[in-house]
Amino acid sequence: MKKSTATILHEYGPLEGVENIGGVTYDGQQVWAACGDKLAAIDPNTGKLVRSLDIAAHAGTAFDGRHLFQIVEDRIQKIDPNTGGVLASIPAPGGGADSGLAWAEGSLWVGQYRERKIHQIDPETGAILRTIESNRFVTGVTWVDGELWHATWEGEESDLRRIDPRTGEVKEQVDMPAGVFVSGLESDGADRFFCGGGRSGKVRAIRRPKRGA
Repeated sequence: MKKSTATILHEYGPLEGVENIGGVTYDGQQVWAACGDKLAAIDPNTGKLVRSLDIAAHAGTAFDGRHLFQIVEDRIQKIDPNTGGVLASIPAPGGGADSGLAWAEGSLWVGQYRERKIHQIDPETGAILRTIESNRFVTGVTWVDGELWHATWEGEESDLRRIDPRTGEVKEQVDMPAGVFVSGLESDGADRFFCGGGRSGKVRAIRRPKRGA
């Protein structure tokens, strides 16, 4: 297994009036952060808050190319990013204990925090299609270039892990610096990960390790 220490490229925030960052996602232009009572959109080039949607946003967040998905307690809501309107809702597999959300291969991928699991679920029904075991608390999930990554935060340590999506075996680990914790994870599809910073009220851009590095 390859191990390295994270390189922080940018820090956005702390966002005004935000006590905790949950999930994060990226729509190709803006980074969306779940801030409890709103979804905040940040310009990753300037760090400025572009807009926000007044909608409950407790945990993981995802984007499928058209819609936002947001974990709200024991539900996953499908949201119109233009209006903030809720278009549909499905049960979350953890029943309120879910912490990460990603869109890939036509499915939603949900991190179940204390159960140390990642579920692939049907975005229409919430049915669990596959479950991957982890050995750490899961606090974020993302796919990039066919690679499945998840964030962990357990005790006073946090890291990002690339895992085998079939077996859950850890292939690569990127350790966060001391005192830096990850509460949500998303890739920009290239060389950056966006990470929610929990009670710091910050979102951080982390360099994605190069393949073969």
